[in-house]
Amino acid sequence: MSVSLTMEPADPPGTDPADRDPRERQLSRRSSAPSVSPWLVIGVILLLGAVIYVASALF
Repeated sequence: MSVSLTMEPADPPGTDPADRDPRERQLSRRSSAPSVSPWLVIGVILLLGAVIYVASALF
């Protein structure tokens, strides 16, 4: 019994950065850093929770 396994390429064709259209490179993000830090989002959520907690204790 012979089993033939064909390996699919890891990436779809045409997705190599060297093969991309140069105009698309101009549209990509200028910075690799996220626009908003995840820690900032977590901090704002915690701060909002603390404000609601204090407000509910006062009223």
